Amino acid sequence: MQKGLVKLEQQVAMLAEKAVEFDKAKWFEKNRFIQNKHGLFDSPLFASKSLLLQDYVDEIALSLKHLPATSQRHAFAFAIEKIGMQVESVVKVLQATPVWAKENRSSPKAKAQVYRKAVAKIMQSSHELYQELSQNHEFERRLQAMITERQSQLDSANSDTARQQLHAEILALHARLGRCRKAISATEDKIVALEKQSR
Repeated sequence: MQKGLVKLEQQVAMLAEKAVEFDKAKWFEKNRFIQNKHGLFDSPLFASKSLLLQDYVDEIALSLKHLPATSQRHAFAFAIEKIGMQVESVVKVLQATPVWAKENRSSPKAKAQVYRKAVAKIMQSSHELYQELSQNHEFERRLQAMITERQSQLDSANSDTARQQLHAEILALHARLGRCRKAISATEDKIVALEKQSR
C-alpha cells in the first residue's frame, strides 16, 4: 500500500511540473469567460478557486499528505477516489494545451495515452477495489446489526415457534456474514496484488 502511495505522489509531482509550465504560459490570461468564473474548474472537486493550475495540484498534494488512516476504510476510500477524480481533471486541462503536445513530441514515453494508463493503473483500478471493499464492509456492518437485532428479539421471544424462526434467521444471517467476509478477504487480496503490480 505504501509503495502504491509513493507512486501516486510521484505522479502528482510530475503534474506539478507541468502545471508550472502551464501557468507560465498564462493560457487563460485573456480569456474573459475563465476569468469571470474565477477558477479553472466548474467541478466542486476542488476547494481552490484560482486561475493557476499549480494551486489545484498543490491541493491534491495536500490531500495526499493528510489522507485518513487506512483503518478508517470508508474515509480512506472516499479520499482516494476524490484524489483520482482531481488528477483526471487536471490531466484533461493539460491535454488541451501545447504544454502537453510539446512534451509528447520531445519524449515518446510521455504520450498522453501512456500517462493516462499510468494514472489508471495507480488510481482507477484501486478506486474500484476500494469502492468494492467499502460496499462489502457496509454490508458486513448491516448484517452484524441485523444479527444483533434478531438476537435481542430471541432473548425476549415468548413462544417456541418464534424462537425457532429467529434461530433460523440468525443462522442464515451468519452464513451471509461468512460469505461477506470471504468477499472482503478476496478484495483485500486483489488490492495487495494491484499494489505489487504498480511497484
